[in-house]
Amino acid sequence: MVRKTAVHIDGYNLYYGRLRGTRFKWLDVVSLFEGLLRRQDADAELQLVRYFTSPALGRFATHGEASVLAQQDYHRALRALHPQRLLMTFGHHSMDRGGTWLPEYIAGASCDRRRRVRVWKIEEKQTDVNLALAMYRDAASGNFQQLVVCTNDSDVAPALAAIREDFPGIRLGVVAPRPPALARERARAASATLALHADWVVRHLLDEELARTQLPPRVPVRKRAIARPAHW
Repeated sequence: MVRKTAVHIDGYNLYYGRLRGTRFKWLDVVSLFEGLLRRQDADAELQLVRYFTSPALGRFATHGEASVLAQQDYHRALRALHPQRLLMTFGHHSMDRGGTWLPEYIAGASCDRRRRVRVWKIEEKQTDVNLALAMYRDAASGNFQQLVVCTNDSDVAPALAAIREDFPGIRLGVVAPRPPALARERARAASATLALHADWVVRHLLDEELARTQLPPRVPVRKRAIARPAHW
C-alpha cells in the first residue's frame, strides 16, 4: 500500500540546527527526504514538501546583502527543480529598534535582573504557527497517510498531539536537524516532547546524507542558471 506523505520543514531550525557553518547549505531538501523516507518506510511516497522560513535581514547577516541574495537564489533553485512538490511559506523577523534590555551574563554568578544590558533581539515570527496549522490542515484534508516534521522545536508538539488524537490513522515522523554523534557535545538533544507523539524519529542528519543530496552547482532556469553562492 502506498503511503502518501507530506514533509513540513522548519527552515530556520534546519539551518541553525544543522547547516550553519557547514558546506551543506546548498541542500536539495526534496531529495534528502526522499532518501530518509525510503529508509524509514518502504511504502512511503513523497507527495509534498512544505518549507517554512523568513527572509534574511542583511544588516544582521554575516555576509550582509550577499547573505540575502544567497538565500533568495537558494529558494529560486529549489522551486525551479521541484515546481510541483515544493511549497514555501514565509514569516518575518521582528526587532525592537531601540534595543531590548536583558540581564547581563556573568560567569559563575546567578541572574541579577538589576544588571541589564541593551541588545539587538531579532525574532522570527509566524513560522511555528504556519507550520503547525499546515500540518493540521494536511491531516484534515485526507490527502496524506503520513506527515513528517523536520524541527527540534518542542513548540510544534501540541500540533502533533492534536493530529494524533483527531486523526489516529495518520503516521507521524520527526526528523531532528542535529549533527552526527561526534558533534553532539555542542548540540541540543533531540526533543523528547516531539518524539513522544511520533511513530518514528530520525535523531540526527549525517554529513554523507547531506553531501549526496546537494543541488547541482548551477541550476538551469529560463533566463540564466542559478549558481551556488560563492561563500556557501
